[in-house]
Amino acid sequence: MKQNKVYEIRLKIFLLRDIPVIKIMGEEAEFIDSALAKDSKWLEYHEKNCLKNYCMGGLYPIEKDGVYKKEEIYTITIRTVDVELAKYFSKELRNHYTESIKGLTLENRILPKKFIGEIYTLTPVIIKTDKGYWRDQISINEFERLLVENLIKKYNQYTGEKIDEDFQLYTGLTFMNRKPVKVEYKGIHLLGDKVNLKISDDVRAQELAYVLLGTGIGTMNARGYGYCNYRWL
Repeated sequence: MKQNKVYEIRLKIFLLRDIPVIKIMGEEAEFIDSALAKDSKWLEYHEKNCLKNYCMGGLYPIEKDGVYKKEEIYTITIRTVDVELAKYFSKELRNHYTESIKGLTLENRILPKKFIGEIYTLTPVIIKTDKGYWRDQISINEFERLLVENLIKKYNQYTGEKIDEDFQLYTGLTFMNRKPVKVEYKGIHLLGDKVNLKISDDVRAQELAYVLLGTGIGTMNARGYGYCNYRWL
């Protein structure tokens, strides 16, 4: 198996206007998209219909009243398994700006490889079906199958390998939301879920779980969904 690395960028940003929490991921995505558009190579990458190999979390600290404040400083954490993309982000995101967000300073690190006990999503997981939100259309077993297939597809595409899929990624999956989590994307509302995965001790499971931290889980990771945190054993 390829020895992957997950690159993490913690970017401090300054808000140029108030942003309600339901719109924040869209504003973050626009900020990053517009940075990619400054270079022809990365613009082509952005516009290509392919897995993006990066993900991002929401703003920190969290605003309890649901509105991120104009003229306040927050942190966005961005992760990727693509070293060239990490370098580009590190160069371009500081001092980049949109009408809503201005980049300030950033810190880089490589996530250490340790034994992962569990992974849990900080932003909702989006699993698409032909007819919308999955709970109305498919079983939990089918949801889990789509979740694992998506991760293996990301891993195979990035590494150029085709791993043996006969292994157990996790020993337990828990939904952390009692009702679907509503998110906004391009003016429409989508429904997602927050999940916790107890990662198995299988070598392949541990490797894929590590990669997952850099790619996100489920779909629309470059829009800010399926961003994960972790607990080591």
